[in-house]
Amino acid sequence: MVDQQTLLQLAAAMSDTPAPIYQRVKQAIVNQIRAGHWQPHQRVPSESELVAELGVSRMTINRALRELTSEGFLIRMQGVGTFVAEAKAHTALLEVHNIADEIAARGHRHSSKILELKARPASEEEAAALGIPPGQQLFYSQIVHYENDVPVQVEDRCVNPLVAPAYLKQDFDRVTPYTYLTQAAPLTAGEHIVEAVIPTQRESELLQLEAHEPGLLIHRRTWSGKTVVTSARLLYPGSRYQLFGRFTTEV
Repeated sequence: MVDQQTLLQLAAAMSDTPAPIYQRVKQAIVNQIRAGHWQPHQRVPSESELVAELGVSRMTINRALRELTSEGFLIRMQGVGTFVAEAKAHTALLEVHNIADEIAARGHRHSSKILELKARPASEEEAAALGIPPGQQLFYSQIVHYENDVPVQVEDRCVNPLVAPAYLKQDFDRVTPYTYLTQAAPLTAGEHIVEAVIPTQRESELLQLEAHEPGLLIHRRTWSGKTVVTSARLLYPGSRYQLFGRFTTEV
């Protein structure tokens, strides 16, 4: 339950402007966040609590919360609740970084959960990405990365065993695949393909997304010399992440 003081603050913040009611609800919530009354990760009142306290329809409240989520002010976690979002985290677009380092640089704690770690035959698509014959053995891992216990990335990775032979022996509860791979096969080149996607039901569950919430997908390949080391599919929650890239040109 949300404390009564939180509900009273929101009711007091509702303006008497002629704007549509859902916009007044949105602005009242944004005002609470910007004033620091509602802090990042704080749970906000439920739809039922807002309906009862503000005296408006559930449809109005639902629209306000949905729009605030899409605008990055709130995070809605299926089966858990709605929370104040932090300023969007970001990952480098033009570089290859360790996600654990990115999270630590924000002063937060990284953790991960290994879902799969195995050897299996390469499909035609995977073989083409790695530059190996179809059916040849590759190493595959699926890992969920967390920032302060909130899931921020599902990592599906195919690895060329010829250049990273000890991949399956690594303790990925302690180190990330990036850490091992940059030691086993120093990175010399990489490519990123970025697209917006609707995650599968399982991916939505892993990232604790609302139904139909979009994901931000990076397809990444890396090379060591002329050999492809890894082909990875990195899925982020679209409402909680953004890409950042900076470049300079010679004048």
